[in-house]
Amino acid sequence: MQNKYDLIVAGGGFAGVCAAISAAREGISVLLIEKSNCLGGAAVNSLVNPFMPFHTKINGKTVSLSMGIFIEIIGELQKLNAIDKKLASFDEEILKYVLNKMAVSAGVKLLYHSWLCGIRKSNSKIESVSVNNKSGIQEFFADYFIDATGDADLSVLSGVPYRLGREKDRLCQPMTLCFRLSGVDIDRYKQGYGATSRLYIKMRENGKIKNPRENILIFPTLHDGILHFNSTRVVRLNPVDAFDKTRAEIEAREQVFELYEFLKKHADGFENCRLLSTAMEIGVRESRMIDGEYLLTEDDLKKCTRFEDCIALGNYDVDIHNPEGTGTSHYYFREGEYYDIPYRSLVPLNITNLLVAGRCVSATHEAQASIRILPIVSCIGHAAGVGAAVAFKSSTAAREASISKIREILQKQGAVLTIR
Repeated sequence: MQNKYDLIVAGGGFAGVCAAISAAREGISVLLIEKSNCLGGAAVNSLVNPFMPFHTKINGKTVSLSMGIFIEIIGELQKLNAIDKKLASFDEEILKYVLNKMAVSAGVKLLYHSWLCGIRKSNSKIESVSVNNKSGIQEFFADYFIDATGDADLSVLSGVPYRLGREKDRLCQPMTLCFRLSGVDIDRYKQGYGATSRLYIKMRENGKIKNPRENILIFPTLHDGILHFNSTRVVRLNPVDAFDKTRAEIEAREQVFELYEFLKKHADGFENCRLLSTAMEIGVRESRMIDGEYLLTEDDLKKCTRFEDCIALGNYDVDIHNPEGTGTSHYYFREGEYYDIPYRSLVPLNITNLLVAGRCVSATHEAQASIRILPIVSCIGHAAGVGAAVAFKSSTAAREASISKIREILQKQGAVLTIR
């Protein structure tokens, strides 16, 4: 069994997959460790679907801000008729197959069903990670590491300082358990949605519905008669506390049944519906964010600040679900506006051979609310993989990797870093 790699990526969500693929394409050996039985992270384990918008219009032309490996993934889904391009809804079962093929064909070594349980460190460098799986405790060594766990698990094990949630009280955005109903008369549901929404609001205000969410958020799927719900809301619990997360799963499942019974009893088109599925793991919008070389702020986003070390773009709204209860706030970017994400926000303090990718990069509560979506974290992961490869080939610390070289490789791999 090989136990030494050039790079180890912890976490197989979109950020981790794109990191592993981009690094492997640069010719270095990569091990990708994932706790579940597949790649895709929140998209498959938590049923986060569809892809949120990642376009803007400049001079009347629609421009994609998230490109590179993320767009390759969409292209592979399109080949298999597994995505609705207009609605951005995708088939996560086929996504699992697509990501497997892409990672393996790039030369990535995959290890599933494995949980991080420890690290070995020498001064400011990680030497190895340990995982717990069916083989027992296994130790793997590498020259560089990428934390794509979402919750910054590897960073915390390594002693990287971090923040949790919003600054004033450490509360995180709500957790959500997505679910699906089958047997829905879609035409009648659409016609009656307004009346259903008004009744939901009235019953919630009268205390007959416990779910604090202000509305029912429903998305179409690729399957006839099946609707996707992103409508449960669990507040004031810590996503990185095991007992709190267990409580969140229990509370969310109560909300699922509450919504299911409400719709079946009161909503047009739902008379014959069935509860088809709930996600295997509650969805986490926000938890730990590492302290990095640069803290990306809401002000940076709103001012569309340009960074010399830009490695990804974005313009998704600052979308904050109330950590305390009802309500969702939005700051929408105007047409043609987009912001930069700097490489320094991927570089944690204290550890020289670690990069961070995904929603746990160095950002404030408000900035994270925009950069956390799948298209953007894919591009952040893409950049982290290239950054690790450049650092490895030049035998430098991750923070000292050549930005010009990273940007050059990213653009060769199809990423977009500026709009002309």
